[in-house]
Amino acid sequence: MSVLIYAENADGKFKKSTFEAVSYAKAIAAQNNTSLIAISIGDVAKDDLAALGKYGAEKVLNVSNDKLKNFLNQAYASVIAEAAKANGADVVVLSNSFSGRGLAPRLGVKLQAGVADGAVALPVQDGGKFTVKKTAFSGKAFAVVELTSVNKVIALTPNSYKVVESGAEAPVEDFTTEAKASDFKEMIKDILRSTDKVSLPDAEIVVSAGRGLKGPENWGMVEELADLLGAATACSKPVSDAGWRPHSEHVGQTGIAVSPNLYIAIGISGAIQHLAGISSSKVIVVINKDAEAPFFKVADYGIVGDAFEVLPKLIAAVKEYKASA
Repeated sequence: MSVLIYAENADGKFKKSTFEAVSYAKAIAAQNNTSLIAISIGDVAKDDLAALGKYGAEKVLNVSNDKLKNFLNQAYASVIAEAAKANGADVVVLSNSFSGRGLAPRLGVKLQAGVADGAVALPVQDGGKFTVKKTAFSGKAFAVVELTSVNKVIALTPNSYKVVESGAEAPVEDFTTEAKASDFKEMIKDILRSTDKVSLPDAEIVVSAGRGLKGPENWGMVEELADLLGAATACSKPVSDAGWRPHSEHVGQTGIAVSPNLYIAIGISGAIQHLAGISSSKVIVVINKDAEAPFFKVADYGIVGDAFEVLPKLIAAVKEYKASA
C-alpha cells in the first residue's frame, strides 16, 4: 500500500500549502513504512513537479489534459481516485483549501473512504486505531475522529503543519485515465484570481479590520501595514455587508476561515461568529479602544487604544525595523 498526495497548483505554480501537504503526507508514509506518490493535474513545469521530491514525494504523476486546465470537482476527483486505485494508495492527502473542501467528500464516495477534513495534526495510529485531530464547529473546537475504513482521505488545514525538506528531486511520469462525459456536465470557462494580493487561506499573516475604522476611506492604513508585513487583508462581516470591503475578505463563520501564524484584528469587537473563523490562528493581536471588547478574551496580545493613533505608530515602527534589518 502507499500514500497519495494531490499537489494542488494555481496557474501552474505550487503554493506553500501544497508543500505543507506533501511534507505531512510524507510523515504519514513514514509512519506506515510505505511510499509517497504525488499527483498533479494541470500545466505545471517538469522542474516544479520534480521538486516535489524535496518534500518527500518519491514519484510524481503528471496529468495534463486540455479538458482539465481549469478545476472541476467531479473530474478531478475521478482522476485522483483512479490514481489512488492504480497505485494501491489507501491514504489520500490534500490541502483543505477551497478546492480541497470540494474534492475530499467526492473522493470519500469514490474510494469508499472515511474522510477527515480540516486536519491539524498527524494521525495517531495505536492498537489498530487511526485517529485524526481536526477542527470542528466552524473552527470553534477540535475533534478527534477515528477512521475505521480501509481507505482514508485527509484534508490538511493550511499553516497547521511545517514544510519539511527531506529528499531530492523525484521522477515524473505521465498519468492518463479515461475522462467520463458525466464528469464534464458543468464546465468552468475561466477563473479570475487577484494576483497582486496574498491569498487569505494561504496567508501566514492576516491584517483584519472592522467598523472601528469608521469608513472605507480609512483602509489605507490597513493596506499599508499588510504590505509591510507581506500579509493578506481581511475584514469583519458588517464591513463587507456595508460594501466597505469585498466579500472575498470577509473572515468568520459565514465567510472564510483562516489559520495564520499571526492575526491582527483592528477595531473588531470579537463576536462569536468572527472568532469561529480565526480561532485556529497561532498568535492573535487585538487593537481596540474598548477595553471590554470580547476579542481581548482570546487575544495573545492586546492594545487598548484608538486605531487612528495606534496604527500610524505601528506602521512607523515596522518601517524603522525593516530599514535597520
